[in-house]
Amino acid sequence: MVTLVIGGSGSGKSEYAENLAVSLGQERRIYIATMKPWDEECRQRIERHRQMRAKKQFETVECYRSLKELKLPGDGKAGVILLECMSNLVSNELFGLGEENEAPYLEEGAVSKEILRGIKNLEEKAEHVIIVTNEVFSDGDSYSKETLVYRKVLGEVNQRIGKEAGTVVEVAAGIPIIIKNR
Repeated sequence: MVTLVIGGSGSGKSEYAENLAVSLGQERRIYIATMKPWDEECRQRIERHRQMRAKKQFETVECYRSLKELKLPGDGKAGVILLECMSNLVSNELFGLGEENEAPYLEEGAVSKEILRGIKNLEEKAEHVIIVTNEVFSDGDSYSKETLVYRKVLGEVNQRIGKEAGTVVEVAAGIPIIIKNR
């Protein structure tokens, strides 16, 4: 079953998602990290978060793009997969990673299809899939063309996942608000 956890920056959505994953039992927990370490500060932050997750028995797997091709280490199965976070994945698919010999990044219309195929891949590997995403539509009204495209695609991805998900939770000020629960 898929659970979508959405919230603004600093809302507590990540902590909620991690605690939910832990509450689902002692089976194997995989944390899929989608944030590419762009600089030393970012690398230090990622390492700190990795150590915190290890205390909760998460195995971290980095996947910046091409979620549909992801293979899990070992037997390829998990009790829970937590994907953190969809907004990074959408950005990476739209704009690339800035690496030499990188596969071409996706056109706007292909991103949501690619990501939804990736979610299906995760569902085949785990009983529970928890997806963390950002709510980026409550602030500002003047953005660059690229940012407008990003917001449009992230909104489409969030809506499509939300429709298919068994549970959708919005976290505001650390308070989970159940939007949908099948």
